[in-house]
Parts: sequence; structure tokens; C-alpha cells
Amino acid sequence: MMNVSEYLMNFEYLDRIDLLHFTPSGKRTIIEYVEIDGQKIPKYINEFWTSKQRKANSIHEISYRACFKPQLPHFFINLLTNEEDIIYDPFSGRGTTGIETGLLNRNIILNDVNPLSEIISLPRFFIPKIEEIEKRLRNMPMQEEVKAEIDLSMFYYEKTEVEIVSIKNYLKMRKDKDEEDNVDKWIRMVATNRLTGHSPGFFSVYTLPPNQAISPERQIRINRELNQKPEYRDTRKLILKKSKSLLSRTKNAQKENLRKAGKKALFLCKDARETVEIENKSVQLTVTSPPFLNIVQYSKDNWLRCWFNSIDDKEIEKKITMSLTVAEWCKIMGVVFTELCRITKSGGWVAFEVGEVRKGTIKLDEYVVPLGLRAGFSCECIIINLQNFTKTSNIWGINNMALGTNTNRIVLFRKY
Repeated sequence: MMNVSEYLMNFEYLDRIDLLHFTPSGKRTIIEYVEIDGQKIPKYINEFWTSKQRKANSIHEISYRACFKPQLPHFFINLLTNEEDIIYDPFSGRGTTGIETGLLNRNIILNDVNPLSEIISLPRFFIPKIEEIEKRLRNMPMQEEVKAEIDLSMFYYEKTEVEIVSIKNYLKMRKDKDEEDNVDKWIRMVATNRLTGHSPGFFSVYTLPPNQAISPERQIRINRELNQKPEYRDTRKLILKKSKSLLSRTKNAQKENLRKAGKKALFLCKDARETVEIENKSVQLTVTSPPFLNIVQYSKDNWLRCWFNSIDDKEIEKKITMSLTVAEWCKIMGVVFTELCRITKSGGWVAFEVGEVRKGTIKLDEYVVPLGLRAGFSCECIIINLQNFTKTSNIWGINNMALGTNTNRIVLFRKY
């Protein structure tokens, strides 16, 4: 059965996204209409993509809080762009949109006010050989009895902490001397991702999943409750193991696509409302998922990653959009949409993923539609993607999606 992407890609120009008559997952697409700002907006509900639909490339497997699955940007990039088009993500996070764009041989602009985003995104465009990574790790000097300037004993065995601080100091020295190369950047990325987690594949004792770093005080409580204490972890061995895992399903041609895309890419660390570096009417498609109110506490989640990379997490938090109310969030995103309209080509698209927040009581898609309309876009539709592993006893009943976790809500705009 031809899925919606394959069908619509047969047309050179898309005047309308009509998802009602397609059954990409073998299930009937449900359509509803919602009236917003005097316009009747179609809302399409189906399982348009799933984690099983196509195995995502292993290069994506870097943990980051509140990131979407690669299948989401793949769907829209494949549907709405051609090779060499420019794809943009103003809230790039771990770089999912950018990596998928590179794999599909498109051009990339990534932006995120958090400098950690580039640290964990850029190295995957310039992939070193495993032999190079292994040699660099083997020759990396390990200092004796060095300790962190903060107490990390609740997370790490003493020898593990020595290794982590040694790697941190070595990478900082290389960067300060302007000697940091693609191998160093790769090691920095992987080590940043391995700092804490809930399996022996991480440097730490058992803790929360790797997209969150909890406070030392809470980790002490976890250690006490589980009657556990940190054990030695061979940091270099774990970095090499994770590197091999990241490249396990990445073919040479895909590595070359990423390298070519990376050479032409624009990486920004700016407020998404002020991206003067991006040319007017240059972007064919934006695929993004913005910060949702104050759901994600970036400083609290990333304090340890920031420490490892010598970044002031408090300064980052001042710059990141952490709106407490929907009205405040809409005010900020309204300016973002104005900027998106400036940089989007005539005929270009914006796929704006907003999910559901506060136990599904707030559906931001219905707040986003007016923002795009006022900026100068046309709202083509709202797409609700339901995962096949969620409860569907109410025949696609969206109210069953606990906390919106397994539901993607995307507002699709076009600039005419």
C-alpha cells in the first residue's frame, strides 16, 4: 500500500495536504474540524509514522530531554522538500531535524540558545573512524588523583571521577589552544552523553535516564533507598562502546551525506526571534518543537553536562524560554513566527510540533494556529499522530493519550 508521503511526492506542487483519503498505517484517517480565528481548520488523526515504520539511523541515539523521534522530521522532509533545499530548526535540541536532513541530502540551518545543542549535534556531521577514536582515547593523559571542584562522590567511584575530570581537562586544554579537532569533538559529545544514566553503560551509579541529571541531594537519597554505591566504570571503554553503537547502522554513503551537509550547514546559538544570519526567503521547510511552558527545567536537567563542558548553566537558563503561562508563551512564539515568515520561501512550509501539556488540558496546537496566521502563514491543517502502542479503545480517542506522551500534534503552515 502506498503511504501518504510516497503518494504526495508524485506531485511537483502541493496545493493542499489532503490526508483524509490515505491510510498510511492501514487505519482510516479520522477528520475533525476546529474553528480558529474565523477559519475552519482540518484536523487529521492517524498513525502517519511510527517508530516501527522505518528503523531510525543509529546516529540519532543521543539522549536529550523532550526530543522528538527521527520519524517525525523524516516524514515532513520527505514529503515537502527536494534535495539541496534548506531545512531549519530554530529549537534544535539534540539535532534530530538536522541529522535527518543531512542523511536525506538536504541543507541545514540549526539554532538553539543552549550551547550544548551544538556540542551534541555538530560532531555527528563529521564522523571520525573508530580507529581514530580508539587511538585518541588510548593516548589521552589520565591525571593522578585529580578531583572535580564540586562533590560528585554520590555519582562516581573515585577512579571514575579521576578519569572524567582528566578527559574534561584534556578537552578544555585542546579547545583553549584552538587544537580541538573532529575526534576531540566526537569524544566530548559521547562523554557528555555518558555522564549519568540507569545502566552500566554510563559512568555513574544507577540514576535517572541520561536526559536528566538530578541533584546531588536526590542522588544521595536514591543511593540510600537502593542500598547502592558507585562502582568503577572504565570511561574510555564506555566511550568507545557507545561510539560503535552510534555508527552500527550508519553506512559510508550516509556518513558522506552528513559530512557534505555539515560543511555547508549554519549552526547558530541565538534567540529564535533574532536570527539575522538567515537570509530572507531562503528556507523551504522548518521542522521544530519549541520549549513547552515550564515543563522542562533545562538548568536542572543539564547542570552536570554543563559542568563537564565548562558552561555556566545559570546563564543558559536566563536565555531559554521558560514561560509560566500560555499567554506569555504565545507572546514569545508570536515573534518567532514573524521571524519564520521572514526567512521562509514563497511556497515553503513550517511543521510546528507542540504536543499536549499539563495532562492534556492544554492543547497548544489551537493556540499556535492564530500565531502563524497573524505572522502571514496559511494554516493547512493540524496533524495528530497516534502511536500504535497507545490505548485506542475510544476509536482514536485522544483523551486516552496519557499526558500526551504518545501523541504528536503538529500544526502545518504554508507561506503563499
